[in-house]
Formats: sequence, structure tokens, C-alpha cells
Amino acid sequence: MKYTIKNQQVSYGEAMGILLLDSVIPFIPGDVANATTYDFPVRFKKVPGFTVARAMGKDDTIYADLLASARDLAANGVRAVTGDCGFMALHQQRLQQDLGLPVFLSSLLQIPFIRHLVPAGSGIGIITAGSRSLTPSFIEAIGISPGPDLVIQGLENCPEFASAVLEEKGSLNADKIQDEVTAAALALGSRGVGAILLECSVLPPYARAVHQATGLPVFDYITMINYVFHALEPRRYRGFM
Repeated sequence: MKYTIKNQQVSYGEAMGILLLDSVIPFIPGDVANATTYDFPVRFKKVPGFTVARAMGKDDTIYADLLASARDLAANGVRAVTGDCGFMALHQQRLQQDLGLPVFLSSLLQIPFIRHLVPAGSGIGIITAGSRSLTPSFIEAIGISPGPDLVIQGLENCPEFASAVLEEKGSLNADKIQDEVTAAALALGSRGVGAILLECSVLPPYARAVHQATGLPVFDYITMINYVFHALEPRRYRGFM
């Protein structure tokens, strides 16, 4: 088989590009920003100056830097681009047009699919880093219909999560955060939701504990990233009959 260079790349084999906030949080296995989370290679690119505060504050002045970082990923061969903060999705539709690649910046983009899965009358429980930022207008701005079926639980008042993720204290106690996330999920379960969506990109490590505590299907950034990757690289089946 003959191979040729592409775009003057110096590395290959990274179909998935991930835009990162300019933050200093311990990104543990299962986090979007930890490469060992994936069964396939990924390529990371930090967006300089795109802090947690600017993301949750929906600062649209960061767009030029976001686009430059996404174009760097594209120039290095990625075929789809996601991010490590759902509030990047403020720029979802614009970046999708300017970049010319599949772009999926928020785990919330799974909501239309989940709505088809849960029983009629059931809600979708959403656990987010900051409930005050996850407003109906934001949800609508990223192309999703808001509604009373979306039941939101924030973690901004949970001591370990807030200090580790929002305040970036430099350390993270995963056991304590797991307890906080599980408690939030149980509170949502008591409100009649039929599925849990972990909106924040640091929450996938706790998905299994949430599922075990609630018995509900759990969706997160990693379910979405894996789904898109397998659309980009369909599995080659081997077996027998």
C-alpha cells in the first residue's frame, strides 16, 4: 500500500480533536482531557485564555482563539472536533460552519436522541457544573429545544467539586466528588427522570457509580465521543457463521 503526506503533518492517526480550556485541574482517567480515557488516539489543543470563568460566563470574545485552535487541529489531520467544556457550545454553530468539519462541543447534543429513549412523561436529569449558566436560552442557542422534561442539578455548591473544578485549587479528591455526583443523581432520580446526562466533561469517571446508584442509563461526553468516532471509523467485523 502506498502512503502520501497530508498538509505537511508531522504526526498521524488522530481522527478526534479535542479543544481544551486553559485550566489547571487534575484530569483523571475517564475525563475528556485524559488520553487514557479512549480506546483510540486523540489530539488535544489548548485554547489560550479560555478559562473556566470565561466559558461559564459565555464570553463570546474568545471565538477567534477558539477558531485558531480548531484550525490547528484540522491542519494536523483530525476529522472531527469536540471540547472539554459544554459551555464552549455557545460557539457550536459558528465553528461548525467556519471549520468545515463535524463539530460537537457539548454533551447536551445527545438530548434529542435521549428524548426518544425515555418513556413518555419521563424527564432527563442533567448534572452540570453550574446550574445558573445552563439556562433555557443557552440550551436553545445550541440548537436544542428547552422544556420541562430537562431537570437540571448543579454542582456549584458541592464543596469538593467547586473547589477542585471551579476554583482550580490544584488537587481533586475523586471519592468525594463521586459522592457529590451520586447524591445529585439520586436527587434527580427522585424527580422521575428516565435517564441521566452528565453535562460537564469532568464527570464521566463517575458515570458507573451514578448508574449503580440509580439504575438509570447514563450519558456523558464519552458516550458522545465514542459514538462519533465509530461513525468516522466504522468497525471492521471479523467472525464466522
